[in-house]
Amino acid sequence: MIGGALAGAAVLVPAVACSSSGGGARPAGESAAPVESSTPAPSSAPPEHPFTGQPVAARRPVLAVKIENTHAGKPQMGVRSADLVFVEQVEGGLTRLMAVFSSKIPAKVGPVRSARISDLHLLPMFGKPGLAYSGVQSKMIPLVRAASLYDVSDSAAPRAYFRQPGRVAPYNLFADTRKLIAAAPKSTKAKDIGLVFADEAPAGGKPRTSFSVRYPAARFTFTWSAAQKRWLVAQDGAKDMAAEGGQLGAPTIVIQYAKTTRSQFHDFTGSYTPLIQSTGKGRAVVLRDGQAYQARWSRPSEEEGTTFTTADGEPLPFARGQVWIVLAAPKPVQP
Repeated sequence: MIGGALAGAAVLVPAVACSSSGGGARPAGESAAPVESSTPAPSSAPPEHPFTGQPVAARRPVLAVKIENTHAGKPQMGVRSADLVFVEQVEGGLTRLMAVFSSKIPAKVGPVRSARISDLHLLPMFGKPGLAYSGVQSKMIPLVRAASLYDVSDSAAPRAYFRQPGRVAPYNLFADTRKLIAAAPKSTKAKDIGLVFADEAPAGGKPRTSFSVRYPAARFTFTWSAAQKRWLVAQDGAKDMAAEGGQLGAPTIVIQYAKTTRSQFHDFTGSYTPLIQSTGKGRAVVLRDGQAYQARWSRPSEEEGTTFTTADGEPLPFARGQVWIVLAAPKPVQP
C-alpha cells in the first residue's frame, strides 16, 4: 500500500559558518531556505474496480452465475451484490440474468439455472472466469467444454450447491459463492472490459424519470430514485425485490440494442434459443443520474470488452457502482 512518508516536505539545512573569504557567517539558529523534493507525492486513493469504478484494495477472480428471472424464481438472492448484471432473452420471449461477481461476494446466490449459447459469447471478455449454472442442452456440452471459462456447475462442483428450503424445484437450487470460487482457483481476476466511470454526469443527457424495455414475454421498467441515487427495477409491473431485502436497482442502467436471431438450439417444446450478437456495433441508451444518454456501443471481438461512447465518439462515463446491461433486440423478436 501507500507508504507513510510525505514527499515534497521542506528539508532544513543546518547553519554552517562561512570562511573568512565568504563574507559573514549566517546568524545562529537561522536555517537555510527550504529545498523542494522532486519526487511527486504518491496518491492515497486506492485503485478503481474496472466493473464498478469504486475503490478496491485488490482485484479478485471473476465469477458469473446464471440466475432465474421469472416470477416463480423470485425473490433472487445475491443479485444486489453483483458488479454487473446482464439481462438476456431466452426461449419463449422470457429473460434470464447473468450476474458477474468480483469486488463483492455474497454468501449465497440463486436460484441457479441453466446456461445459454449467448453466455459463451459474452464471457471471453472477462478472460477465463468461473461460470456457475445448472445444466445445458446436450448439444451445447462440447461448446461449454471448449469455452473460455471454468465450469463450476452443479455437475462439476456439486458440493457448492444446496436446495433452499421454502422453494420448489427447479427454483430452489442455490450456491455457496465461496465454494464456487474455491472450485475455480485459477479464474481470471477482474480486468478492464472497456467501461469508464466518473462522479459527475456528462453533458448531453435528457432528464428522464423512467425507461421501459420490452421483450416478447417480459417487460422491465427502470425508475429513477433521487433519494437512493439509483434506478429501481420493476418487472412485469411489480417491484423487483431482493431476497435480502429492498428493491433491486443500480446507479447505471445500459440498454444495449443487439441483433438477436435463432440459434441452432431449442428446448423440448421446439422453442428456439435466441442468439444475442454481442460483438460488432450498435446503439444504446445509458441511464444515470436521472438522465438518458443516446450512445453507441462497440465490441470488435469476443476477447475484447464493450465500449460505450457518445454520438461524437467520446467515452461515456457511467456512475460508480453496480451496472445493469440489458441486452435487447432493436425490435422485440420471437426466435
